Amino acid sequence: MRFALSAEQEQFSRSLHDLLSGVDTDSATRSWASGDPGPGLKIWRRLAELGVTALAVPEKYDGLGATPVDLAVGFERLGYHCVPGPWTDTVAVLPSLLDDELLTSVASGETLASVAFAPQVPYALDSDVADARLAVENGRLRAFTPGSLLSSMDGSRRLFPPVTGDDLGTALDAERAFELGCLATAAQLLGAGRWLLDTSVAYAAQRKQYGREIGGYQAIKYLLADVATGLALAEPLLFGAAVTLDRRDVSAAKVACGDAAHLAARTGLQVHGAIGYTAEHALGLRLTRVRALVGAWGTPRFHRERVLS
Repeated sequence: MRFALSAEQEQFSRSLHDLLSGVDTDSATRSWASGDPGPGLKIWRRLAELGVTALAVPEKYDGLGATPVDLAVGFERLGYHCVPGPWTDTVAVLPSLLDDELLTSVASGETLASVAFAPQVPYALDSDVADARLAVENGRLRAFTPGSLLSSMDGSRRLFPPVTGDDLGTALDAERAFELGCLATAAQLLGAGRWLLDTSVAYAAQRKQYGREIGGYQAIKYLLADVATGLALAEPLLFGAAVTLDRRDVSAAKVACGDAAHLAARTGLQVHGAIGYTAEHALGLRLTRVRALVGAWGTPRFHRERVLS
């Protein structure tokens, strides 16, 4: 058995990277945090043209019917570029909750979704811009309206308490939807960690102290090597979980990717020094994104307990 991404999946990852490298995702993320979703929605539409929003939608609703591995590939790139918006809810989770014509507009990129999933996802992400709002409670779906905006570690992840309303019936496959939400979050953490590593290595190669690049000092090399090792060990857990979608494997991947990304964030801040604290530097966007995603779709404690059980 060849346990590796296919040529098509590698090309998909490169296509996403090329597109997102050519747009200003950092400015879009800052605008999204300030309440202006316009630039982020333009990126949403560009990615929809590449088929990102259609990944998990069944073919009968004009989707691609892609595998969880394809989802992991896409979300890793979204995490790398810190793209704003309810991507996990819309692309990874919603198609497993519904068998409805609504998915046709999800596939085309016209519909954004916000999903609350009690008890692990108590608040709804970006429900102020979402067209479809669903709360999952004990395997059933309920419509909701968003309450008042809550403060968040990552300002671009706009969280709202769901005020539930009408019962919409039984979810199609709530367990699968939850595992895919966890998997997509883990993939974003891995991508964010890789951006932090790449950026820290590049900065260490050009920043000079005491007459030489700081990357030449052994202490810096060891720090960055630890980050690279953590990310390399997390990657097979992520894609292994995408193959099995077993709850234990998904939780192991979420913990490993979260730990690796958190180490990358701490190390990135150490390597960058004072400039890393400034709001203008792109590093800050990833620091807050990683911190928020580590606890999203299940806390580390929740996922460790699932592995242990």
